[in-house]
Amino acid sequence: MRDILSDLVAEQQFLDQSLQRIPIKNWDKPTPAAGWTVRDTISHLADFEHLAADVIRGGKEIERWQQTEDLDSLREEAIKKGRAMRPQDVIEWWRGGRAQVVEPLSHMGAEDRVPWIQGNMSAKTFATFRLLETWAHGLDIYEALGIEIEDTTRIRHICWLGWKTLPFAFKQAGEDFSPIRVEVIGPEYYKWVFGPEDSPDLIKGQAGDWARLVVRRIDPNDTHLKVTGDHAETAMKIAQAYL
Repeated sequence: MRDILSDLVAEQQFLDQSLQRIPIKNWDKPTPAAGWTVRDTISHLADFEHLAADVIRGGKEIERWQQTEDLDSLREEAIKKGRAMRPQDVIEWWRGGRAQVVEPLSHMGAEDRVPWIQGNMSAKTFATFRLLETWAHGLDIYEALGIEIEDTTRIRHICWLGWKTLPFAFKQAGEDFSPIRVEVIGPEYYKWVFGPEDSPDLIKGQAGDWARLVVRRIDPNDTHLKVTGDHAETAMKIAQAYL
């Protein structure tokens, strides 16, 4: 857990520090996420950190999310709350939630179970989802603010989660799944490989392309990923490592 939690905190701090340097007026700049501003995006992250903290404490707030047929309406509650707050208060809201998640996760084993909206998952996967959300929404914010960033080795977690959630993505799309191998090259020329070596279905290329694909921040046709096999071709269209 130490590795994923260290990278989770680093990703959150990087976004936090980036926000500290922007004028207040930029908090209401629109992001690529339709209808959401920078403020709205951080409000969403803050809300989900507090939801995650409640889950870890054994709270029941998650039941609202599990039982609703309208997730967007629940997300909108946080957006409205954030729009009534000062930017610094939104940041403090987010920081408070982050602290309440990371500290208890540090005392859990990687395979301990944590409930979430679509079912239970390991503590390691749960922490990785928190990193993925921070990174993906961070991309929206950086684009809105015109901030150029370089990928870090932290994206290996997003690459892994994108591969791990492929069976779920295929199920959601009503497609038959067959194991897929993913081979990507990350920053500092690290090579990360996921999936069986003998799989006839292969996705190969840059880690940044794969990571952005699985959070739907890039069109498959705009990547330089090389694809072999019908199931791999399907994965390029439906991979989605989030709700």
